[in-house]
Amino acid sequence: MNLTEDTIILYAAKNYINYTCGCFDEFLKDLEIPIYLKRLFGRYILNNNLRERLILNHLIIFYNVFTAEAATRMLFFNLDPKFYPALKSFLIFLQRWPEMMPGINLATISADTNVLNKLRKL
Repeated sequence: MNLTEDTIILYAAKNYINYTCGCFDEFLKDLEIPIYLKRLFGRYILNNNLRERLILNHLIIFYNVFTAEAATRMLFFNLDPKFYPALKSFLIFLQRWPEMMPGINLATISADTNVLNKLRKL
């Protein structure tokens, strides 16, 4: 499925695996995690303020409620390419970095060494 603004919710719903979800609002709340990540990565880029534990928590929750492939595709869809190096560092740390991603040349994305160094200290 090609991800667009019109298809993202349907794609997310098809790949949602939160068996304890009680209502549609909870699904929508889980779907907002990339928005929080976008804010956190933005603060990191602007102020060098990396909240690595909070980012890890959001990513772990996101991967727990969506299939791995779908979670990764939705992250790339929702995040600006300027955040990809930081995202790559976190996904490598969590062993979630994909081998391939439709429409994105993953080989051109370098990991953020500052992020990797902070994650190694955890």
